[in-house]
Amino acid sequence: MEKKGSSSLNIALIHLDLGIGTFQVIVYGAFLPRHIFYHLDAVCAYLRCIFVAVCVMFIWPSFDVVLADQVSVVIPFMKLKKSTKVVFYCHFPDLLLAQHTTILRQIYRKPIDFIEDVTTGTSLDPGFVSCMADLILVNSRFTASTFVGTFKHLHARGIKPAMLYPAVNVEQFDKPHAFKWLDKRLRENVEYLEELKSLADRKVVSHKDEHFGIVPLEAMAAYKPVIACNSGGPVETIKNGMTGFLCGPSPQEFSSAMEKFIRDPQMAERMGSEARQHVVESFSTYIGQHLNQILLDIARGKDLPRLSQERTI
Repeated sequence: MEKKGSSSLNIALIHLDLGIGTFQVIVYGAFLPRHIFYHLDAVCAYLRCIFVAVCVMFIWPSFDVVLADQVSVVIPFMKLKKSTKVVFYCHFPDLLLAQHTTILRQIYRKPIDFIEDVTTGTSLDPGFVSCMADLILVNSRFTASTFVGTFKHLHARGIKPAMLYPAVNVEQFDKPHAFKWLDKRLRENVEYLEELKSLADRKVVSHKDEHFGIVPLEAMAAYKPVIACNSGGPVETIKNGMTGFLCGPSPQEFSSAMEKFIRDPQMAERMGSEARQHVVESFSTYIGQHLNQILLDIARGKDLPRLSQERTI
């Protein structure tokens, strides 16, 4: 990305498992485990991200902007360089996604949740606000409301996240054989792929209270109308009755929506085409352009509250 002048803008994207897209990807810490016998995933993720942050600090020159994705533990490290602006993209508070079902898991999660709380900025003394990100982005209005309710100290200080929907590369889903690159190292990806294969001749169905839900977008990009729960992120991405159906979380409502597609294949095809157009217009290149502007404004030190504008659908 370039400034409007002659100089370039140096941007670093720190992501735990970035392996898709056209970015130049440099991997640090590949020798560090992703888990220990399928346990301690969060601890391993934190250690790997800290290692990457230290490498960025000492190996690379200063960046104008660092975009930290999902794992907030890298933020204090990046803010050690005073000239660097940090943008944190929160998909959903991890402390809400983690299980706290047993005493042992509660003990295990306690320090991890505390670190997330502190590095996101909620428990820091006002004198150390500089350790926080310069801007916090979330992936949906649903996540924004959850974020505010979870990190109440930030909200009390008047700090609110801006919203930026994730984007979809629609070219990956062109007819007739649309597919998406799959990282088979993630067991949940493989399991979810098998579930999607069983639904391939029908329509994709999403879970209740998805914080955003990239799968419905990918399905619509592949010319498939979507049946989803009328809660969470899908409410913001699916046009009910036009690109799919939003239903209550009951077998009766879902089966009724599926019956409509079975009885009227032409309607399903028409809604699929509308779904594809909807993703192209609202969740593809526009998102990248909006992110570019956000990063430019951050680097130039412009006033940030205006960046929280939402695009309704």
